[in-house]
Amino acid sequence: MDWMELERRARALADSGTRRILGIAGPPGAGKSTLAARLAQALGPGPGSGPGSAPAAVVVPMDGFHLAQAELVRLGRADRKGAPDTFDAAGYAALLTRLRTPGSGMVYAPAFDRSLEEPVAGSIPVDPGVPLVITEGNYLLYEAGEWAAVRPLLDEVWFLAPDDSVRVRRLVARHVRHGKEETYARQWVTQSDEANARLIAPGRARADLVVEPG
Repeated sequence: MDWMELERRARALADSGTRRILGIAGPPGAGKSTLAARLAQALGPGPGSGPGSAPAAVVVPMDGFHLAQAELVRLGRADRKGAPDTFDAAGYAALLTRLRTPGSGMVYAPAFDRSLEEPVAGSIPVDPGVPLVITEGNYLLYEAGEWAAVRPLLDEVWFLAPDDSVRVRRLVARHVRHGKEETYARQWVTQSDEANARLIAPGRARADLVVEPG
């Protein structure tokens, strides 16, 4: 699947005449946030392209629903950060429900600050005139517990499946870039990120499109 076809599919959703939500799923390090940002940039301005008009697409990441570090410590889950039960899955589904039927006002979504390793509320404004919301994250196709409510709220879901060796190298480099010592970063990827990748893998069969980056 080449870039032009991915852009064409995203643009078709944006041009449908009603708010659509495109999900981009895949294991840690697959390149989900990079693809989402590239698509949003490529789609450019929305229908009313004058000054101050809404963009055609806004990215709302699932990672904004990470539980805060203090709460993970309280729950005894800090050493498993990134696992399905370290997110507010119900809160994420509630936001997607709200985004599916835009009203007249701005909706503010949370983001995740990797330099702080914390979610930050009210970071991403979604204007009611935005025709396409692109949401990306590990568990969009995960079916356990409260995560099962997510897939029905998405109009289309793509699953990114890069070569695992490339993906793991990317993950280690990302952890090092954000402050982890390299040996610890490799251990975290092996014990935590790859455990989560195994949970995510069955979702590939439920995706509308599987993207295998070169």
